[in-house]
Amino acid sequence: MTWMRWRPAIEHALYRPDGGFYRRPEGPAGHFRTSVHASARFAGAVARLLAGVDAALGSPARLCFVDVGAGRGELTVAVRDALPAELRARVAFHAVELADRPAGLPAGIGWGPEPPSGVTGLLFANEWLDNVPLDLAERDEDGRLRYIEVAPDGEERLGELLDADDAAWASRWWPGERVELGGPRDAAWAAAVGALERGLAVAVDYAHTRDTRPPFGTLTGFRDGRETTPVPDGSCDLTAHVALDAAAVPGHPTVLTTQRAALHALGVSGARPPLALASTDPAGYLRALGGAGEAAELTDPAGLGAFHWLVQAVRMPVPDELAGLPGWQTLPS
Repeated sequence: MTWMRWRPAIEHALYRPDGGFYRRPEGPAGHFRTSVHASARFAGAVARLLAGVDAALGSPARLCFVDVGAGRGELTVAVRDALPAELRARVAFHAVELADRPAGLPAGIGWGPEPPSGVTGLLFANEWLDNVPLDLAERDEDGRLRYIEVAPDGEERLGELLDADDAAWASRWWPGERVELGGPRDAAWAAAVGALERGLAVAVDYAHTRDTRPPFGTLTGFRDGRETTPVPDGSCDLTAHVALDAAAVPGHPTVLTTQRAALHALGVSGARPPLALASTDPAGYLRALGGAGEAAELTDPAGLGAFHWLVQAVRMPVPDELAGLPGWQTLPS
């Protein structure tokens, strides 16, 4: 039986060229539903945010929208289609994904494994960091954290003691019995933020903060829309919630908020349309009612609304659309 730490096991299971879970033709949408797939109102909100970023930057001649963890480009295309024509003409769209470029993606959309560097605009990472591979650790009988090793069938055992960097990360960020070591995710987010010359960086994921770390972790699997045992054989998604407070890059205006609060700030409301509309415009009432249902799903605090948004402004003012969110701060370097 071959044993390895969880980080290389996840890397192999999800991203290997010859059959990794995320290399499959059906893409993530074949196995689970994200906010992007739940409603076009999500892309509409991101398009409004992009317009707000444009205004805060003074409407530069060239603006970039970078979709990190793009799946098969669904959000990129939907945001492009939701923009007014004048703004769309100034935006360069780039989808970031390890899988091959999907057939049928419009020719004007860039595709590649890394964010382009030196861009000005909005970098948006929806459910990306939860799939960045990471190691897990657990305390032994003497209370020392050791790496967890895993076999292809999901069986686990304790391995070596943590190295100095992982031990320091765990000490600062995760005082628990079973630790999901977020250093690789912190580094991935720092690199993404570093790709911006000026702009706004947004990471959206199921997340937790230091005061609410789950004592036994969150690693799980998903297959065909159902949660399943995490087995690193390429048959299922492998995901763990993100320590977004640890990932935040110092030195930038930052807010960590819920998707519910962020989407409300961007005009997405689940309020029902006035009943009087049913008498004057029945078809319009039904459309508005359907839209309200979609908005309610996106902002449901027990569902998609519980996602967290990490928002960081890089050498630009905070866009007016999000300026009213409580908790903005500039983290010390």
